[in-house]
Amino acid sequence: MTTDALKDAFFKIYGGDADPIFVRSPGRVNLIGEHTDYNDGFVFPMAIEPHVILAARARDDDKVIARSTLFPDKPVQFSLTQPITTGKPAWGNYVRGAVAMLKAKGVPLVGMDCLIANTLPPGGGLSSSAAMEVGTSRAMLALAGETMDSLPLALLCQKAEHEFAGVPCGVMDQTIVAAGKAGHAMLLDCRTHTPTYAPLGDDVTVVVVNSMAKHSLADGEYAKRRKECETGVAYFQKVDPKVIALRDVTPAQVNAAEKALGDLTFRRCRHVVTENERCLAFAEKLKAGDYTAAGELMYASHASLKDDYEVSVKELDFLVDTARTLDGVYGSRMTGGGFCGCTVSLVKPAAVEKFMADIANIFQAKFGKDPVRFATKATDGAGVIGT
Repeated sequence: MTTDALKDAFFKIYGGDADPIFVRSPGRVNLIGEHTDYNDGFVFPMAIEPHVILAARARDDDKVIARSTLFPDKPVQFSLTQPITTGKPAWGNYVRGAVAMLKAKGVPLVGMDCLIANTLPPGGGLSSSAAMEVGTSRAMLALAGETMDSLPLALLCQKAEHEFAGVPCGVMDQTIVAAGKAGHAMLLDCRTHTPTYAPLGDDVTVVVVNSMAKHSLADGEYAKRRKECETGVAYFQKVDPKVIALRDVTPAQVNAAEKALGDLTFRRCRHVVTENERCLAFAEKLKAGDYTAAGELMYASHASLKDDYEVSVKELDFLVDTARTLDGVYGSRMTGGGFCGCTVSLVKPAAVEKFMADIANIFQAKFGKDPVRFATKATDGAGVIGT
């Protein structure tokens, strides 16, 4: 939806004659480094062109009223002077949580009318939740005449997702949505919360393909994986008290502890520690322009997520296996928390159009669904884009 169309829709709902501001908040795709963020590890995301866009205008009272074009009959309304708690509709918890964290931080907020348009598929693994949280925060800050650096804002939005959406996520999603850089992916050290940017050249294109299967990270599987990792950490801390997270454990240590850990915990730990190594190696290969080697690391990442971490599904596996057979593809893997969602592939620019057509035709013949797919450049993080 264009800003002009969103403005028209905003005035039909809220009336008045003062123009709203617009905040663009991107989704993200993680090129490699999955389920490592909450283990103090490394991730390699980029902000993408599909986004959430918010039209927002200050009110002269303490109310926050938000509507979504995805859920037109489910508005959200609450007061800044009353305790902000979770409630229905569920999508509104991303708005409530972001505002509650800013309020708790002592930011002098003002009331807001807001209309949100979303080009990100909810549950598609492209971080529509973080886009909502960071976008709402940027809108509230702008209307209040306040600013906040991207990295502290990301931490506030992570806390909002923990407390209001019930998802014990790591810090990757909110950080890349808040602090993305056009033309670059981000190697993020999730322990120090330190980003390093790596350019994505014109000689490679990122393609995202949606498996079209729905999922919810709040259904318990994500939390179970975190607890399984914590079980592994508890074992290694007995051996070495300096261990804080799986970030501090080597693949050799995990292999040596296979029997002591038991099969399930062993495989969970093996994924995390080898994924950290793959992520760091991927960063080096990408900087060197060695896309073939980077792609092989992506395939290895997917295999580990499928077999050791058990967060893939048949649709994702099929997309990755199919991508491997198509011309011009360096590498492919599932991206996001798993249990459906999307794949991300590195593709030669000249092969992108044919790749997207071929993989859609093959997938549709198998599953009877036409997968949403798009090529994307790396974009800037969330911010005001005008009135």
